[in-house]
Amino acid sequence: MEAPSFWDNPEESQQCMKELKGLKDTIQVFNHLKQDYEDVETLLEMGYEESDESLIPEIAAALATFIKDFEELRISTLLSEEYDGENAILTLHAGAGGTESCDWASMLCRMYQRWADKKGFQVTMLDFLDGEEAGLKSVTLEIVGHNAYGYLKSERGVHRLVRISPFNAAGKRQTSFVSCDVMPDIEEDLDIEVADDDIRIDTYRSSGAGGQHINKTSSAIRITHFPTGIVVQCQNERSQHMNKDKAMKMLKAKLYLLKQQENKEKETDIRGEIKEIGWGSQIRSYVLQPYTMVKDHRTNVESGNAAAVLDGDIDLFINGYLKLISK
Repeated sequence: MEAPSFWDNPEESQQCMKELKGLKDTIQVFNHLKQDYEDVETLLEMGYEESDESLIPEIAAALATFIKDFEELRISTLLSEEYDGENAILTLHAGAGGTESCDWASMLCRMYQRWADKKGFQVTMLDFLDGEEAGLKSVTLEIVGHNAYGYLKSERGVHRLVRISPFNAAGKRQTSFVSCDVMPDIEEDLDIEVADDDIRIDTYRSSGAGGQHINKTSSAIRITHFPTGIVVQCQNERSQHMNKDKAMKMLKAKLYLLKQQENKEKETDIRGEIKEIGWGSQIRSYVLQPYTMVKDHRTNVESGNAAAVLDGDIDLFINGYLKLISK
């Protein structure tokens, strides 16, 4: 009798293809880095041979590119924890600040979407709840790409915005807060038992526009786990059954990670510290008035180009955090 093929197991084949893509991406980065180095070397040789000072700006630009690519490769070697290579599920919740915080949540959502686009990652909105006047009360994004969780685990915590509010006729500065939770999207079927009495499953109408079932049937799912207080939601899938499966998978992943951390003093390694979404608990501040500055309070990494940061240029903060926890 013919032995079963490895490819007969969809989960194993999917995991294999994911690892293969990760290795190919690493090789591509290395080859690109090698080319950057050779370009700098060639330009330096030309400059010395011809004593051509006009090549200095070009050499400086090529060297800057090499340093940037080298730093990216070096940072990727720090992603060695068990689930760093997995996709990520990122959830934002508006906190103190009312409509202003809901608008801040939508700004952060766009920031992470732009960051993912620049990385070549795919983004799917699994669930969202609109603010009463503007923005988002909450949103959950699935970010698919190699090491997505490893990078984004640095974003867990409360993000603080200071600006002149467009919703305040008096033009006063206002402070808003949004919490960010990040977890790995674990592919395998986890051996976690969830008792029926420990959870409540609620159905509600999806919030999206259009589609055959959107806003017509209660296909969206919310699962509340009483012992831990964990709440997961999904409305993106095409049926209530698929939304329930996805939400249950998210719940099991969170419970598994908490179980792995139960002997530690804190559970901060996976979910981040559970803090009030307000004053004194922020990991990063984004100041837009009277000056522009984004500062991470854990690493002291800062940038004066707040517009670029809000457009997805957050690698300097991610890299700073990864360096800190690797020491």
